[in-house]
Amino acid sequence: MSRGKLTILLGPTAVGKTDLAIEMARSASSPVISCDSRQIFKEMKIGTAPPSGEQLAAVKHYFIFSHSVAEYYTAGKYEIEALALLEELFKTHDHLIMTGGSGLYIDALCNGLDDFPPADQELRGRLMHRLESEGLQSLVDELSRVDEESCGFVDLSNPQRVVRALEVTLQTGKPYSMWRSNKKKQRPFEIEKIGLSRPREVLYERIDRRVDMMVQAGLEEEVRSLEKWRSMPALRTVGYREFFDYFDGRQDLETTISLIKRNTRHYAKRQITWWGRDKEINWISVP
Repeated sequence: MSRGKLTILLGPTAVGKTDLAIEMARSASSPVISCDSRQIFKEMKIGTAPPSGEQLAAVKHYFIFSHSVAEYYTAGKYEIEALALLEELFKTHDHLIMTGGSGLYIDALCNGLDDFPPADQELRGRLMHRLESEGLQSLVDELSRVDEESCGFVDLSNPQRVVRALEVTLQTGKPYSMWRSNKKKQRPFEIEKIGLSRPREVLYERIDRRVDMMVQAGLEEEVRSLEKWRSMPALRTVGYREFFDYFDGRQDLETTISLIKRNTRHYAKRQITWWGRDKEINWISVP
C-alpha cells in the first residue's frame, strides 16, 4: 500500500459528522469511508440515521448499506475489508476521509484486533437465548465469575460485548482477558483523528429531534420488517430493541420512544468516554 493520509472524523451520535465529512471529502477529492457498525446494514435505513440520498449522491460512500443483517458481521471483518479497500483507494488518492461513531471499528482499523478464535455460532445462539430469557445481568454475573478481570474493560452495558467475552471464555477455556495482547499493529499510512463535540445539552436536543424524525419516517414499520432477525447482534441496538419490547407488549409506544431517546443519550455518553482515553484525537467543539 502506498503511503497516504487517512483522516478519521469521529464523535458521538447526532453530533453532525456526516455533513462535515462530506465537506472534507470534497476538499480532499476523496470518497467517504464509513466506520459505523449499523449503517453498514442495507435493511436498516431509518433507525441508524444513515446519510440521506442527497448526501450519498454528493460523494461516493463505502460501507453504507453494503451488508445484510442476516450475516454475522464483526469488527474483525471490518478491519480486513476496510484495509483492503484502503489499499485500493490509496493507489489513486493521497488523502482519504473516514467517518463514524463506532469506537471498536475505528480501533480495529487503526490499531488492529487481537487474534480471537472464530465465533462458535451454536454457543453464541445459546448465549443469545439466555440473554433474551434471563436478561443481561445474568450473563454479566457469569462473566464476573469466570473472568473477573475482563469486567474491568468490557462495556458491561453492551449485550454484544458481554456475549462475545463470555463466548470466547467458554469456547476456549481461556479467559477473554488473556486473549488480549493490546499490541498495536502498524499501518502503512498516516492516521489523523479529528473528534467533533458539542455542548451536552445541545447534543441531547439533537438526539431527541432525530428520534422524533425517525419515528415520523416510519421507524416502527422498519423494525417490524426485521422481526425475523431480532436475535441477530445487528438488531440488538438502540432504536430497534426497544420496539421489540413494545411489540411483545412490555410497554406502550410513548414509553418506547422515550426509552430510545434516553438510551441514545446513554450511548452518546459511552462513546465520549471510550474516546476520552485516546490522546491522538484532536477535538473540535462546535456550538
